[in-house]
Amino acid sequence: MKALFIQTFGLVVFAASLASAQGVIPLGVSPLNPGTPPGSTPESYPEKEYFSKVWNTEVVTNVTKPTLTVFKPAPEQKNGAAVVVCPGGGFVALSITSEGTDVAKYLAAKGVTAFVLKYRIARTGDDATQELPALMADRQKFLEMIGKVLPLATADALAAVTYVRQHAPEFGISPDRVGIIGFSAGGDVAAAVGFQYTPETRPTFVAPIYSSAGRRFKDTAVPADAPPMFIAAATDDQLGLAP
Repeated sequence: MKALFIQTFGLVVFAASLASAQGVIPLGVSPLNPGTPPGSTPESYPEKEYFSKVWNTEVVTNVTKPTLTVFKPAPEQKNGAAVVVCPGGGFVALSITSEGTDVAKYLAAKGVTAFVLKYRIARTGDDATQELPALMADRQKFLEMIGKVLPLATADALAAVTYVRQHAPEFGISPDRVGIIGFSAGGDVAAAVGFQYTPETRPTFVAPIYSSAGRRFKDTAVPADAPPMFIAAATDDQLGLAP
């Protein structure tokens, strides 16, 4: 369950505190995706970041411009591996600290160069974390919303993997050691990358954590050269994610 992972990452907060964000890459205006991000039209509503009292953590909402935030390990610890981190939040918010920057700091402390992805999500009001239960109550409408947003989020994640691989020499990493991990809705995004990649966007490994990927992609054909996928979900998760 989420608490288990948060507690695990908390054990290395002190060690990881030396690793800090060292640059933000706007995917929508990179050489990879010039101008508007793929699969969308320009949006003008503002992104919002705030502390959610409902989730008891920092969140980001109304993301229209995907970015990567880089967390580099100390030079003497760098091992040449990289991971794109996809926070969750029901496709209406991103739990940017507990499932984003905290994870990246943990990985950086282990020698892995981490890239926290802010991917596109649905438009919401003043507090998406308060709105989410009502949105989920209408299951059909909620699934329709996800159906519109997931392809955009997946395009952002595919672009992120490609960007990291193409710029591997700049970060001192191997282009053949770039994986992707996601939590909850971010796990669905990571899993989608594991099925929809091209030779340029193929990650080295995929790790959906407490996501609905097992249900969402159960009938999806697995490519012959699919990367290894690690799936974790607690048996007592209230969403019934474990098989």
